[in-house]
Amino acid sequence: MSRWLFRGGALIALIAIGFAAWLWWDMRSWRPSEGLYPEQGAVIPSGAAPVRFETLRAIGAEFVYLELAGANGSPDPGFAPRLAKAREAGLKVGVVQPFDPCIKADEQSSRFTRMVPRDDDLLPPAVALLRTAVDCRPAVSDAAVESELMIAVNQIELHAGKPVILKLGPEFEEQYHTARSTARDLWLVRDRARPDYAGRPWLLWSANSQLVSEASEEPIEWVVVQR
Repeated sequence: MSRWLFRGGALIALIAIGFAAWLWWDMRSWRPSEGLYPEQGAVIPSGAAPVRFETLRAIGAEFVYLELAGANGSPDPGFAPRLAKAREAGLKVGVVQPFDPCIKADEQSSRFTRMVPRDDDLLPPAVALLRTAVDCRPAVSDAAVESELMIAVNQIELHAGKPVILKLGPEFEEQYHTARSTARDLWLVRDRARPDYAGRPWLLWSANSQLVSEASEEPIEWVVVQR
């Protein structure tokens, strides 16, 4: 009996390893159906390896969001060239400002206003809410995080002339319930499975955080729009 149990356990483990390997390989190239999500695009992080934006468009991207460097680091000198090249390739372009709950809002929004031109052709800006205040020193209360976030949002919106989109991670939502308290369009994050953690409809979905393509030597984050 013990021998059969051992063999059964080994078979289950082998199946699990095989499925994990298949899922990893499949996710390298997986994208949601264009029939369900006709508008698709990508996120290019600050400091990324060179991106071939013409290739990105050729594989199905209509838009791209460029991330700014965080307020606690030096400005990214590659941001302006990436913005220009993405536009030259015919892509719609937006900008993502990462929000750091450990830093005052003015320091973060001023990075956005210095780096991002006032331009009606830009897509609505996004504020990435992926990090909670659990590691902040000195400690930052939930009320302070929520207050500083709204200051940053208002200042970015004033500069951009458009409402922001909140790129809301599950941990941030669980801690601060931002989807319920802030009336902005949402951008949710979950590989492969449709996200539902916000409790209300979303506009953008980061469906694959590690898409491998000819557009870059590094994996890119693939995003779709829900209309």
